[in-house]
Amino acid sequence: MDYEKLGLKMGLEIHQQLNTDEKLFCPCECNLTDKKPQLKILRNLRPTQSELGKIDRAAFEESRRELKFIYESYNQHTCLVEADEEPPQPLNLVALEISLIIASLVNMQIVDEFHIMRKQVIDGSNTGGFQRTGLVATNGYLETDYGKVIIDNLCLEEDAARRMHEEKGKTIFRLDRLGIPLVEITTDPSIHHPQQVKEVAYQIGQILRSTKVKRGLGTIRQDLNISISEGARVEIKGVQDLDLMPKMVENEVKRQVNLLEIKDELLKRGASIENEIFDVKEVFIDTESNIVSYALSKGGCVLAIKLNGFNGLIGRYIQPNRRFGTELAGYAKKMGVSGIFHTDELPSYGITQEEVDDVTKIIGALPGDSFIMVADEDKKARNALLEVQRRAKTALRHIPEETRKALEDGNSEYLRPLPTSSRMYVETDIPAICISRKYIEKIENNLPELPSEKKNRIIAKYGLSEDLATQLVKNDKVDDFEKLEAVFNLDSTIIASTLAYTIKELKREGLNVDILDLIVLEEVFSYINRNKIPTASITAVLRSVAKNRYSVREAVKNEGLEKLSNEEVEMIIDDVLSSNNEIIIQRGMTAMGPLMGIVMKSLKGKADGKLVNKLLKDKLIKLIN
Repeated sequence: MDYEKLGLKMGLEIHQQLNTDEKLFCPCECNLTDKKPQLKILRNLRPTQSELGKIDRAAFEESRRELKFIYESYNQHTCLVEADEEPPQPLNLVALEISLIIASLVNMQIVDEFHIMRKQVIDGSNTGGFQRTGLVATNGYLETDYGKVIIDNLCLEEDAARRMHEEKGKTIFRLDRLGIPLVEITTDPSIHHPQQVKEVAYQIGQILRSTKVKRGLGTIRQDLNISISEGARVEIKGVQDLDLMPKMVENEVKRQVNLLEIKDELLKRGASIENEIFDVKEVFIDTESNIVSYALSKGGCVLAIKLNGFNGLIGRYIQPNRRFGTELAGYAKKMGVSGIFHTDELPSYGITQEEVDDVTKIIGALPGDSFIMVADEDKKARNALLEVQRRAKTALRHIPEETRKALEDGNSEYLRPLPTSSRMYVETDIPAICISRKYIEKIENNLPELPSEKKNRIIAKYGLSEDLATQLVKNDKVDDFEKLEAVFNLDSTIIASTLAYTIKELKREGLNVDILDLIVLEEVFSYINRNKIPTASITAVLRSVAKNRYSVREAVKNEGLEKLSNEEVEMIIDDVLSSNNEIIIQRGMTAMGPLMGIVMKSLKGKADGKLVNKLLKDKLIKLIN
């Protein structure tokens, strides 16, 4: 695909939680909980006009869904600030300092004054209907293999409430996440290749990992902004997998190219959309379709609209496994219906050809026309078809600007229209904070070591392989490694391998490796340093500690891992040699391999392999000679 010819432009938004003890505007804990809530709050949210008298289109569409929101509140994790029952408390200055460090690491120009703004959001993710955010820095950059990428903005803001589930027109949120400090890093649209966006995301991720940010699932979220020259800017939210990013870009480009081709074909056909919504319930009184009959049994209706000249195009694929009809269904589903029926896939779902013909007759559709049908309660069905009509009319003019949800297969689905600029308000409860040049210089003179720099340093200093060093950096184990390395006179590779691989292997076994902290590791390496256990027993000791909750001393004793003396090792070797005299006569020194295996099995990890190898080799030479 010729991305340059298509005019591909991309921007990236990264949202990263900061690792602070308190939330951004109150002293509540910054941890999530699964405990039973102490309080539930019910809210309805509605859009308001900006100072210019305009309403944000995304907020307006959310309001049409008429959802109610229930917020689950918890002691320690939430207070009246999250409930929007009292003003925010003074800004968390630790969070501000972390955001200033991040800004400096991406070469940004930091603002002189930090102001908090209110950004209108009425999808329920904030009790007040807005999110508090403030601009920290602008105009930074990163160098990539495809050229320089500009970092437009870095903002410090509060994270949203956790969406749990929906039930009967209500969305349930948890307030434990609301208010956790978050940085939003936004690039300009200077990314032009699918692989470049992955590189930018990786670089920013590495920079963030060098600072005090939270780690783990859900602590970082990435959104992609994509457009082509004749298409539209589309924001794809929740792109978690870096390796999936290039495919996500390719599929979005395919979607927009195919939608443009559909538009051209519709215009060539003179296609149009009629506004009338037809009641076709009478056709399905005795239907065999389970979907339709279920809707009717609940007092619902069956409604249809006519799309002139759309025949064959609704079923056209625009992304892998996704048709133009899937796009239309996405708009309908936002109004609460389960889906739509259209002529390019009928008869199907228990709907017969005779029923299709009857609907076609009622709405007056001609051979080149299509119809779309919804079976549900009247209000939801009508709202759904109004959205389908709106989207179908847009298909005749242009590709709509949308916010879309990333899917695991590399595709995306419609969420809502892109927000407009008419949703920012000044926050009057938080005073502006001056950021002095002297303070910025202090931060710039004490910047943390970047992961790439850290990796190269430990390779040079400790003689580690690149793979080991990479794993230590990736798993955030460099500090632990250097603390252990400074205390124990051991091969650096042994310590590094334990931190990088052994603990990971035990975690894969389903063991709780959280208890294998620095204190436990120090005790294990102390046993090795004092020649009490062999290096080969590290995994067994750590497994026993994690599995049985033993102390290191108990694990060594109960698992029988105490190191054998040289005399005891020699006795076992002598027994193996005397029992395998025939092999020695037949193979001579080539018997060393199988004999070593037999000896090590007999020793059960209670002696170092190097020592065993030397003793066995010396004894074998004497026997042969």
